[in-house]
Amino acid sequence: MSFFFLFFFMLINLFMMIYFMMNNLILFLEWEIISFNSMKVIMSILLDWMSLLFMMFVSLISSSVIYYSKSYMKSELNLNRFIYLVLLFVFSMILLIISPNMISILLGWDGLGLVSYCLVIYYQNIKSYNAGMLTALSNRIGDVMILMLIAWMMNYGSWNYIYYLNFMNNDFSMKIISLLVIIAGMTKSAQIPFSSWLPAAMAAPTPVSALVHSSTLVTAGVYLLIRFNNLLINMFFLKFLLLISGLTMMMAGISANYEFDLKKIIALSTLSQLGLMMSILSMGFYDLAFFHLLTHAMFKALLFMCAGMIIHMMNDNQDIRMMGGISFYIPMTSLCLNISNLALCGIPFLAGFYSKDLILEMVSMGNLNLLIFYLYYFSTGLTMYYTIRLLMYLMINDFNLLSIYNLYDEDYVMLKSMLILLFMSLFSGSFLSWMIFCYPYMIYLPFFMKMMVIYVSLLGLILGYLISNMKIYSLNKFLYFYNLSFFFTLMWFMPSLSTYGLNYYFLKFGQNLFKNIDMGWSEVYSSQGLYNIIKYYSLINYVYQMNNFKIYLFSFVLWVMIFIIMIFMI
Repeated sequence: MSFFFLFFFMLINLFMMIYFMMNNLILFLEWEIISFNSMKVIMSILLDWMSLLFMMFVSLISSSVIYYSKSYMKSELNLNRFIYLVLLFVFSMILLIISPNMISILLGWDGLGLVSYCLVIYYQNIKSYNAGMLTALSNRIGDVMILMLIAWMMNYGSWNYIYYLNFMNNDFSMKIISLLVIIAGMTKSAQIPFSSWLPAAMAAPTPVSALVHSSTLVTAGVYLLIRFNNLLINMFFLKFLLLISGLTMMMAGISANYEFDLKKIIALSTLSQLGLMMSILSMGFYDLAFFHLLTHAMFKALLFMCAGMIIHMMNDNQDIRMMGGISFYIPMTSLCLNISNLALCGIPFLAGFYSKDLILEMVSMGNLNLLIFYLYYFSTGLTMYYTIRLLMYLMINDFNLLSIYNLYDEDYVMLKSMLILLFMSLFSGSFLSWMIFCYPYMIYLPFFMKMMVIYVSLLGLILGYLISNMKIYSLNKFLYFYNLSFFFTLMWFMPSLSTYGLNYYFLKFGQNLFKNIDMGWSEVYSSQGLYNIIKYYSLINYVYQMNNFKIYLFSFVLWVMIFIIMIFMI
């Protein structure tokens, strides 16, 4: 039922979006929820081609994911609970998309954070719990930034930021608001200091990963920055964001080449693409960032679904070293996986090519320095590198430990949901490039610069092939660089620096406080001490109340003696 509802919702959005685009409409709705004396609570909704197009993509992917979950999660006892959580997640994202108001953006933003926590800890074990806490607490920084933004916007008299975008350009507020929005976007879209939560969030069930890493949670930060794009012009913060996102792109690409967990490789490729979106956004091309966000959503959701199918086949094993030769056994899944992987690389005329090629050509035309240029092209080569490595390990290399024994027939429910996304991965790039851009980008480049993307991709392909065919002699040589590869695998030690390393001192300090103060002196002199005194006196009182003749006699003699002594003293 939820699949049909979301699919129907997607069709409505599609037709509305085409109508809005043709007539150049923007609809701003205000719905008065409650009116009490002079106070009104008003919900604002912004419908334009951008929000409708994004909603269409979110509802299409989520409908496919829910249909896929029907089979993937069939052994789950609480399947309804899982579906409710996914729907709640989707509705939080839709609330975020249609909000021109900071308060309702906060509701959607926080809803995404909280529901993602519930979904990451869905398989209840220690690893999932740690990953869920890391995800929730990293996203909490972004929530705080949005709260500060809400407080700052009280200067303007309304939280409908859409009214003030042109006005904000004129004063000091622009700098404050830009900084807060950029940091909020960086936390949600996992840019460099906050990247460690994104691979950790892979503890969630695979359908959730497909939804989170394509069109919902991680794209919320990019979408917020696209909406605030008027603020993001010619500032120090933008140069800073460009550098950070370029480094994120490179770091994720390098880490993906050293990773052996299937889902983590795909998660790191998501991180790389987010870096690409953020960096092109910080150069001022918000429409290109939006274009890449949509095309990426399609093939990334498909990639995760294929990965889920393969993990299912492999007895829930995620290590790519244990796989090999799966194309003989699950040909349709292999077809979907290969096409989505090639779309990710930007192979001509698949979905990823249209957005990625345009972005790289705009970078080549821009007057940027060599470092940024190098980061872009190096990261593009790395994308091809880890994709070919993944294909070699999964499809072409020999059968390994587990692959022969556990492969059974492909599940048609999963395949049907994957075929919708396969179709979109093939056609969404050209379809969107006709729809989004009213006029074409004019690009003038020398022949070699124009072909640079192809050259870099071919270089990545050759290197990926060579690395995947390493024999034992080369691997022994590789051990000389063991420490270096360890550094690259751990995302430049980011988990240790941003979470474990940072938390250790605070947790240790808290433990000492608890031990010495809560369980120490303050315990003796406050609650515990008071409890002991009252307990002691109540025991004495209880003994008196036992009506023991000896105690009464003794107390009588004691009182007589005290009385006599007092008389003599007087």
